[in-house]
Amino acid sequence: MKAFEATRIFFDQAADRLEIDPDLREALLMPQREVQVQVTIRLDDGRLANYIGFRVQHDHSRGPMKGGLRFHPEVDLDETRALASLMTWKTAVVDLPYGGAKGGIGIDPSKMSSAEIERLTRAFVDQIHDIVGPDTDIPAPDMGTDHQVMAWFRNQWEKYHGFHPAVITGKPVEEYGAKGREEATGRGVGTLTVKLTKRLGMDASKTRVAIQGFGNVGSHAAKFLHDAQFPIVAVSDITGTYYNADGLNIPELLRHKFAHPKGLLEGFERAEHLPLDALLKLDHVEVLIPAALGGVITQKNAQDINAKVIVEAANGPVDPDADAALHDRGVTILPDILANAGGVTVSYFEWVQNRQHYRWPLDRVRQELDHTMNAAFEKVWQMAAQHEVSLRTAAYMIGISRVRRATELAGLA
Repeated sequence: MKAFEATRIFFDQAADRLEIDPDLREALLMPQREVQVQVTIRLDDGRLANYIGFRVQHDHSRGPMKGGLRFHPEVDLDETRALASLMTWKTAVVDLPYGGAKGGIGIDPSKMSSAEIERLTRAFVDQIHDIVGPDTDIPAPDMGTDHQVMAWFRNQWEKYHGFHPAVITGKPVEEYGAKGREEATGRGVGTLTVKLTKRLGMDASKTRVAIQGFGNVGSHAAKFLHDAQFPIVAVSDITGTYYNADGLNIPELLRHKFAHPKGLLEGFERAEHLPLDALLKLDHVEVLIPAALGGVITQKNAQDINAKVIVEAANGPVDPDADAALHDRGVTILPDILANAGGVTVSYFEWVQNRQHYRWPLDRVRQELDHTMNAAFEKVWQMAAQHEVSLRTAAYMIGISRVRRATELAGLA
């Protein structure tokens, strides 16, 4: 199933509950602008290479558009379109004054040098600088990009428009970035996992967790949950699944990851090494956190999942068919548009600080993040109980309602 088709199915389930007319649904769902550009750079060996870049701007009824910049081989227009719409509902669910956007280039950054990625980033900015800005569309890090890419992006954009660090978020702290931004998505996932399991009457010390993906989001979520006394029994990256029935030593695992030349878990000996796909099928796991790619849980493998709770740290990890099957089995799913909203929330804090030319301490960033995520969770939980729907449908109902109201107040519908 295509990514945007899956997003549309979830959208329609909520729109049916809200009784939104078909013509307004189309206006709310379809992007306002889609840009595709050719990005040409010279590689280190002297060859010219051509890539296709995308920026999809979905909605600006609630404020400037906001969304990540992704460097990954599977980036295409359909995926970018779906992720842009998810950003619209995500920012609305946590009540940030933003709309949604997304961008990316279909490359494998692991096969490129740092110098090549820098040239690619700057060449992409040359193509899109006139459609992004602190009052229109504010990019941020995503899969395959990091604070260094954001620093290059900002520097190249400012060559055209002058000093304005609020053009992009997720920057290094030394380049007007926010303290706590790197940990934000994983911390938000951890915060809401704790809150959800408590609401379901689960004891943290007896709630075993498996995390698919041990990159920035997965590793920070693991650290947070480990500190909260949850046994993390399995984690995975591209080198396989690492399992310990008694709970992994997460600090030791993190030290190994940081010491590895490529930041991988390869060679970690204090765990049983299992195949990559084994993590989704593990017995005796209460909470599953997919924190890697989208579309990893489908109708084909949904029946193999034994967890009773799924927290979507990745974007779109559960497709609609699997979502329905798991819901029928009584599995509670915390949807991506709420669970992984910590990143965009702290990006908003960074943007606010840049606009004010003022910096918050880390404690304040964390306090504001926890408050925002907890308040959003309570709204979604109450909506789900009131309308007897899943947490996903409830989250979409809240997000769509806020975007719809803003659209109507502006006189656009």
